[in-house]
Amino acid sequence: MFLDAIAENCRDHPHKTAIQFSGGEAVSYAQLAKTASRTAHYLRALGTEPGDRVAVQLPKCLPFIYLHLAAMQIGAVFLPLNPDYPPAELRYFLADAGARLLFAEMTKQSALAEMIASLPTLQETIFIDADAPWLDRVGSYSSNPVSPPGEPDQTAMMLYTSGTTSRPKGALITHGNLTANIEALHSAWGWRADDRLLHALPIFHVHGLVVALHGALHAGATADLLPGFDAEAVLGLLQSRRYSVFMGVPTMHRRLYAQAAGRRIDLSHMRLLTSGSDRLPDDLFFGYQRSFGVTLLERYGMTETGMNLSNPLHGERRVGSVGLPLPGVQARIADPETDLPLPDDAVGEVQIRGAHVFAGYWNQPEKTAQAFTADGWLRTGDLGSRSHDGYFTLKGRAKDLIISGGLNVYPPEVELALMTHADVAACAVIGCPDAEWGELVVAVIVPKPGAAPAADELCAHCRERLAAYKTPRRVIFAADLPRNALGKVQKAALRGTVCD
Repeated sequence: MFLDAIAENCRDHPHKTAIQFSGGEAVSYAQLAKTASRTAHYLRALGTEPGDRVAVQLPKCLPFIYLHLAAMQIGAVFLPLNPDYPPAELRYFLADAGARLLFAEMTKQSALAEMIASLPTLQETIFIDADAPWLDRVGSYSSNPVSPPGEPDQTAMMLYTSGTTSRPKGALITHGNLTANIEALHSAWGWRADDRLLHALPIFHVHGLVVALHGALHAGATADLLPGFDAEAVLGLLQSRRYSVFMGVPTMHRRLYAQAAGRRIDLSHMRLLTSGSDRLPDDLFFGYQRSFGVTLLERYGMTETGMNLSNPLHGERRVGSVGLPLPGVQARIADPETDLPLPDDAVGEVQIRGAHVFAGYWNQPEKTAQAFTADGWLRTGDLGSRSHDGYFTLKGRAKDLIISGGLNVYPPEVELALMTHADVAACAVIGCPDAEWGELVVAVIVPKPGAAPAADELCAHCRERLAAYKTPRRVIFAADLPRNALGKVQKAALRGTVCD
């Protein structure tokens, strides 16, 4: 399983750097293994039992990684939480998960005191200085290896969904799920021991923790972790020719492209540059080719599954497409009402099946049952189509589909048209209730600095490119769009402010 692969890397090349934090001390695979084991014994000394939820609300730091590996080693359930959650939001996750143990930043001790006192299931909260040497806390504990769980169906992690339509749900990710997904990515993306990953993503999320960090550690590669994303610094590091792998989201790639400012910068030495967590705009796909001499690899995943589809490492990386099923993954387009498969090019729900698919939602058997078809396919809630040669293209979330005058409008199609206007920096298209039409197509526009496009001008721009019923009936200008931690537009929040 995944933890076995890390242990094997520790035996095979103990002195090789596994992790290095932004100019800090390099951690070898041997050090990683020993400190993770010490942390596992430390957690046991705190009374942590298999199945206990260990919550961690820390910034991107070494203690976070040690606690992650240690909790999984002893059969506990690792619960990573966004360090920006305020006390009220944090309380929901801790209470819903029934967390037994919480690790949080020392600076939050007073702010969290009242909230912590209101949680009877939370038996202990440990506040730490994330920058202090972790060995000062766990150095007295044994470094003898802890045998990881042997059952692939044992829960390793609980990751909360974004909760765009209801309260967030805890997705139960098993050791088998993690292993199946990372082995598929190892095969599809050609991970190698000599890879060096520049890691600028958050690590409380599946993208940064499972896809990026697990990918590097599984391969025996080296991960250089930055505390956050700064376009100027990242572009400079990518040009240094030290790195072979970088993973980002469209917001990051947009800022890197803007940082290049039309200059030709050679990144052709990069073996793999991926984009995910939101749709990659066409202009960025072609812009990277022009400015950097590389083609971004777009892929598709979700909290409940990790990665599902990917454009090929070798072969056509198709603009607008999230590619082909990964090894061991089954994918289909189905009628969301009947769950019956649809023919090529028809728009329906993307449904997924495979060993990487999560076990269910924590304490929500009804939601779990609703998530799966009778024959075991996961209903992703994403709309898409499949081409005759197997490439999948997403059309947006099913809940974001707009039905105006009885006709279906797919927001990404309208957004793509709007983004071709020279004065549009970002946009989001949503449906707002309307007595006559059912829903109105509404565009929220973030203009480029110094630009002031007129609403009529933007609507005319769309009418030249789209059918009349797809053209926005209302245009609203905004300074920014609400986004989650990975830069994905939160359309539920947008509807709440724009449509009310």
